[in-house]
Amino acid sequence: MPEGAENWVPSRDEDAALITGRGAFLDDLDPLPGTLVAAVVRSTRPHARLRSVDLSRARAYPGVAAVIGPEEVRAALRPFPLSTGAAMPYLPTGVDKVRFVGEPIAVVVASDRYIAEDAAELVAVDYDELGAVTAARAALEPDAPLLHDDAGSNVATDRTFAFGPVEERFRDAAHVVTGSYDFPRYSSVPMECYSVIAHWTEGNDGPSVESWANFHGPFSMVPVMAGALGIPTSRVRLHVPADIGGSFGIKAGIYPYVVLMALASKHAGTPVRWTEDRVEHLMASSTGADRAMTFSAAVDADGTVTALRTDLIDNVGAYLRPPEPSTLYRCYGNITGPYRIGAVEIRARAAVTNTMPTGLNRGFGGQQLYFGLERLMDAVAAATGLDVIEVRRRNLVTSFPHETATGGVYDSGDYAAALDLVVKNADLAELERRREAARAEGAFYGIGTALVVDPSGTNIGYVGLATPAEDRKPGRDKSGSTEHVRMSVDLQGAVTVLLGSVPQGQGHATVARKVAAQRLGLPLSQVRAVVDMDTATTPWTVSSGSYSSRFAPLVTSAVVAAADTIASTVKAAAGTMLEGAAPGELTLADGKVIHPDGRSVAFRHAAGLVHWDPAALPDGVPARLYSEAEFSPRETKAATADDRINSSLCYGFVAEIIAVRIDPETLEIAIDRVSSVHDAGTVLDQTLLEGQVYGALVHGLGGAAYEEFTHAESGQPTAATFLDYLCPTSAEAGFDLRTDHVVTPSPLTPLGAKGCGEGSSMSFPVAYANAVADALAPHGIDITRLPLHGEALHQLLTEKGNS
Repeated sequence: MPEGAENWVPSRDEDAALITGRGAFLDDLDPLPGTLVAAVVRSTRPHARLRSVDLSRARAYPGVAAVIGPEEVRAALRPFPLSTGAAMPYLPTGVDKVRFVGEPIAVVVASDRYIAEDAAELVAVDYDELGAVTAARAALEPDAPLLHDDAGSNVATDRTFAFGPVEERFRDAAHVVTGSYDFPRYSSVPMECYSVIAHWTEGNDGPSVESWANFHGPFSMVPVMAGALGIPTSRVRLHVPADIGGSFGIKAGIYPYVVLMALASKHAGTPVRWTEDRVEHLMASSTGADRAMTFSAAVDADGTVTALRTDLIDNVGAYLRPPEPSTLYRCYGNITGPYRIGAVEIRARAAVTNTMPTGLNRGFGGQQLYFGLERLMDAVAAATGLDVIEVRRRNLVTSFPHETATGGVYDSGDYAAALDLVVKNADLAELERRREAARAEGAFYGIGTALVVDPSGTNIGYVGLATPAEDRKPGRDKSGSTEHVRMSVDLQGAVTVLLGSVPQGQGHATVARKVAAQRLGLPLSQVRAVVDMDTATTPWTVSSGSYSSRFAPLVTSAVVAAADTIASTVKAAAGTMLEGAAPGELTLADGKVIHPDGRSVAFRHAAGLVHWDPAALPDGVPARLYSEAEFSPRETKAATADDRINSSLCYGFVAEIIAVRIDPETLEIAIDRVSSVHDAGTVLDQTLLEGQVYGALVHGLGGAAYEEFTHAESGQPTAATFLDYLCPTSAEAGFDLRTDHVVTPSPLTPLGAKGCGEGSSMSFPVAYANAVADALAPHGIDITRLPLHGEALHQLLTEKGNS
């Protein structure tokens, strides 16, 4: 043991169990006796009609308890409800067709995984192969293979929005700058893949399903699951263990397997467990949407952007799987980024293709948006002859609150200060000297900048934008960013905070415990936080979950509300013990309830009075030391009739500068320096903020330089193992990193906190692209897509005749 290790105290409550092998991951748990094991039979074809699926040999295999296939799924399950009216029904298996390689076809339940896998190989599938399409633009061509016959096209949704005098400003512009860009399909690669235990039971009051899953939410998926199973939401009970091995968004897509394993359990008559292997995960779980997009800016002679046009086409895979088309709309309110652009036109489309369905991926919607917007800002600088930083500075929002053309309301910020700080920390003048020296030597060196508004506390009302206003049913709007917590005090004065946020490793328990302790004037040792989720007993709302950086602005606000309710009761009890002292003049500090004259009682003694001597409480004071509190900000309303919406509650900010050096012989891209400045409002925990920044940076690096799901012309995936799907490691993240922050507290949350979990995952990819573009600019090469690595650069240089 290293010297001093015995005195080491982890900086997060969660760390000690994880680093000593005591984590409670689902594969470690065995909650039900007699649980059998499932294996999934998957399509080997990207697009085919199912002529037949013969399950007979698998069913006869020794040790097999049940086998279900398309007939059982068709008979028992309803298609998952979709957020649009597209005739593209989605079930957890293919029933008439398979539409991507890896799509489930059948499930084999057996006494162990070995038998289940062996029997799965005996399922005989007869395919009638069809043509395949894997790219969004190609899927929109008139002769493209049609995935869903009844839909009549591969367009899952197509909406156009306009705000302000767009036509007029483009007509009068000194410059019209246009660029077309492609953002890649990549994923999250959590340590633990999908895992489910499901148990179907029949009771006197009908069927019910109890399941365990490493499912971070959002819990809007619970009614989706109940609808598919044909049972009330109250009959679906979901448990999520404290540790889920990371998600970063991707485990919101696990719900089809919860439904599928529930049906398998019904047929097997036992609980059923299924754990995904890595090949299954890379082939058939979920990814972020790849986007083909065109951005145009109307620009005055002085570099002011007066209007913006966007044409966004998301490839959502084989099905418009809920919560898609969220990727198109999550950043709707901040689509103009940190810039004062008063006129906006948006066309938002989603296309289905013969690839795995898409969903949430860290920074979802923001990665795609800012790749187009910040590449466009570099193009505006080139068109006007301005420096890339100066053109951004001239267009920044400078006063708050600021309302965007699309309805977003930026609550607070100081974008200019953050930009100044990121430039200072980068030592930009030194980087520019390095660039000059490199170019003089015939080498490649570039500097890239990106500025992004970081939305947090998502308003789920944005899902309504996929439906035209005239088709939205009156009284059926969606809105809100509500979160609940439950807080209680036991007989010894110990406080327990029960969270429904379902963390993926961000340290929610650490911060909730700290906030509760500070609010109640208690030592940390007197407060504990619980994050195990059970939908039957844990407080939650339909919008609950760990996504879109909800915890800091929303959950902590609910913790504050619960603590304040507890505090009022404790003060009333202490007032009795202090011979009638008025509760309003008492304060909580150092584990005591203190009177201004110096008299005090211990918090635990005051709490004990509520439990042991409730008749002593003043009239009207409840003998209750638990509180279920909610935070439901009214700033997150439903979309208006003219399609404007504040799509998040709070908006942070990120300014990033990246310098890269490219080896002229190997074309290997090396990151020379990264300067990153974040505004997340009030910083609740500096260590956790830094962890989120570093994690988001590396996540962004993956999409910028390494990760991409690719397909052959036939539609077969060509990146289904880690031999082909490359991820950054600590070796690739060892660059000169300089992080900092500014603080502009949000006026909308009790603590002034905003989210910080996604920022650099949105800014890093485009800052990296801008740096590479700057390095290659002397050779006349534009950067319009990611990822960027030596092979991609070789192709670009070859096409330009520079090799």
